[in-house]
Amino acid sequence: MNCASKLGFDRILAMVCDACSTAYGRNRAGQETFSSSEEEVERRLALCDEMRLILMFENGFPDSGFTDCIPFLIPLENEHTHIDLPSLGVLKNSLDTLRKTVHFFDSLPDGKYPLLREMTRPIATFPEVLRRIDVILDRYGEVRDGASDELREIRRRIHEGEGSLSKRIQAILHSAVAEGLADADASVCIRDGKMLIPVSAAMKKRIPGIVYDESASGKTSFIEPLEIVELNNRLRELHFEENREILRILVTFTDFLRPYLPDILNAEEYMGELDFIRAKTLVSGRFPGGKPVISRQGEVILKKARHPLLEEALRREGKQIVPLDLTLSPQKRILLISGPNAGGKSVCLKTVGLLQYMLQWGMLIPASESSEIRIFDDIFIDIGDDQSLENDLSTYSSHLNNMKEMLATASGNSLILIDEFGSGTEPAAGGAIAEQILSELESRGSYGVITTHYTNLKFYANNSNGVLNGAMMFDVQKIEPMFRLEMGLPGNSFAFELARKIGLPEEIVHGAEERAGSEFVSIERNLRKIARNKRTLEEKLTRIKNTDKTLENITEKYEKELSDIKALRKSIIEEARDEAREILAQANRKVENTIREIREAQAEKERTREVRRELDTFSQELEAKRRNERDLEIDRRMQQIIARKERQKQRKEEREKRAAEGTDLKKGAVKGAESAPGEEKPVLCIGAKVKVKGGDLVGEIMQISARKIKVAIGDIISEMDPARLELISSREFKNLTRPAPRKIQMDSSISDRKLNFKPTLDIRGFRLEEAITTVTHYLDDAVMVGYPQVSILHGTGTGVLREEIRKYLKIYPEVSSFHDEAVERGGAGITIVNFK
Repeated sequence: MNCASKLGFDRILAMVCDACSTAYGRNRAGQETFSSSEEEVERRLALCDEMRLILMFENGFPDSGFTDCIPFLIPLENEHTHIDLPSLGVLKNSLDTLRKTVHFFDSLPDGKYPLLREMTRPIATFPEVLRRIDVILDRYGEVRDGASDELREIRRRIHEGEGSLSKRIQAILHSAVAEGLADADASVCIRDGKMLIPVSAAMKKRIPGIVYDESASGKTSFIEPLEIVELNNRLRELHFEENREILRILVTFTDFLRPYLPDILNAEEYMGELDFIRAKTLVSGRFPGGKPVISRQGEVILKKARHPLLEEALRREGKQIVPLDLTLSPQKRILLISGPNAGGKSVCLKTVGLLQYMLQWGMLIPASESSEIRIFDDIFIDIGDDQSLENDLSTYSSHLNNMKEMLATASGNSLILIDEFGSGTEPAAGGAIAEQILSELESRGSYGVITTHYTNLKFYANNSNGVLNGAMMFDVQKIEPMFRLEMGLPGNSFAFELARKIGLPEEIVHGAEERAGSEFVSIERNLRKIARNKRTLEEKLTRIKNTDKTLENITEKYEKELSDIKALRKSIIEEARDEAREILAQANRKVENTIREIREAQAEKERTREVRRELDTFSQELEAKRRNERDLEIDRRMQQIIARKERQKQRKEEREKRAAEGTDLKKGAVKGAESAPGEEKPVLCIGAKVKVKGGDLVGEIMQISARKIKVAIGDIISEMDPARLELISSREFKNLTRPAPRKIQMDSSISDRKLNFKPTLDIRGFRLEEAITTVTHYLDDAVMVGYPQVSILHGTGTGVLREEIRKYLKIYPEVSSFHDEAVERGGAGITIVNFK
């Protein structure tokens, strides 16, 4: 099977060849093959991606001068050959372009465009060869007079001879005009490099010379006078000498050039390779896209993928293409697409095949850079009608031959593309054979995209582990296809609707519907309903698992932080006690000194006032020291941690409540606290005092409803679940609301974090668990110091780290949005995070 031509890659290849400036580049395009090596594909894509960035952003890279030199350089290795003037001009342009290219890469900073720089590193620039060519040729490609002393002398003599010849023939012409042999307005003519005098045909014998030509009417003859013939002969001899000297110069230069030929040929191959890479990049640039991630987890995730040939055709018509989003995974390897005719099923299949072929051939593809594509060993394709009268093959026989080839060699590293699976024969038999083949391909672990109309295949995909249904969407209101793929649902052919739109008689359509029966319609409807419910359930289960895992990590982190802060609090309290003892001792000494000074001064009023002022100053200093900033920060941090833990606990309880079906809303109602002796037992009513379970927060009930209770906690009124509250007595309420004698606050580490905080986090090379933990701490610090936006550098790689980080960002409460960095500053390798 000619896979490339069936997918349309032959047209892409023709575009690449047309974009090449050299024969070497065109030959490379023709010789390049489909590669199944991940390393080789990665290298080809990286080279094209580097060239794409160069063509987009760099001004110093030459955009012309890629010329063919190899065809005339190879023969010069023979000692009996020499270069000609046109080839010398081409070589000059090529070596000048080579010099500019090597200089461009040598002037780049380290780490920029590494693969292309590595290609360029061993290439020489041949400045002496360029200098020698500049001595020989001027900027117009002509040999300079100073190419040699002999040539300068010959051309001087030619110039003098031409001057003498011009003067002499002008004198002869004036004499002929004076004698009436030539017209008064006659002038010297040049034919084939000879200077001739036009005279009347009747007078031609009056001037000695050679009749060289005559006019079309025969009335004018063009004569070369005899005395001019000798001068012309001398000039011709000088021109022959000039040509011999130029030939000698070229032979001498060729002898000089010959030792450089191996290195120059290597450099020309390098330029041809650059020309090939540049041509691939230019063609890829016609269909905007980029370099996807090579998946090593066995996934094919196409995002905003477009068929390049279809996109270009629609663009010429002023239309927009509908991008394709598609996912194949090791769990769901085969996509079975169904839907209406002309709804885009075959376009989806060909888009997957063509983009896969382009990628493994070494081209950037028209899809999002965040797409992920795995590498296959081979691609099998069955598209179109391969019937052959010569080989006695019918349409269905040709399909079966293709199936035989697939089954002979397909493996878990194969991509299978089949259009209209099972068609071409009796539906029951064709559907059964197709289902058995599909089962075999699934058991081998092959990947594939298959289109069909057969209901039995849709049922098979719905109940299969490795096959996934896909539907081409259809606008029932407008009776027209939407060309958009929806994963997880089987499609409907909408045959009756299309028949009505086309204009088939209503009695025909209605009769067909009756013949099909209501069972046919209900099968399609129920199949889609089952598939939709199954997909919804799977998505919910995945979300729940991810959320639980993330919550476990967050809870563990906050518990550790709370433990650390409690230890810090204990340490600070001990330090505060020691400091308080020292302060008390200082105060006692100050008071004793003050009393002693007052007694010694014998209660002198002025001295007493001065001593009291000193004591007041000392007291104020102690008060200021007690209220320092680090204490305030510690308290704020502890309150944040406690409040955050309460929110997490509350969310978890709410999720558990929603998950439990039939849970009694009154379950876990507020428990009554035991009253102290002499007090009434508290009851659940407006004005009752309550305490939040698991914490020290207390408040007063303001309003009671069927599901929630409004509680005033300080100046804040909050709606809370009854299960989270516990009734307390008035005495307990007073004890818990009594102000603490002194607040324990935070040390200077918060200020240090704010000073040392950086708006960019680099987690490249981290393991997933380590990266999630690091990002969590980083986001907490960003919220604490009040940064509105940060960036996380995770790289592109396989895309797993980026995907997991973004899943976590979706559930982080303080994050408002996130997006990719601009392409020129890192693109999909960096995530920008905005906070609320």
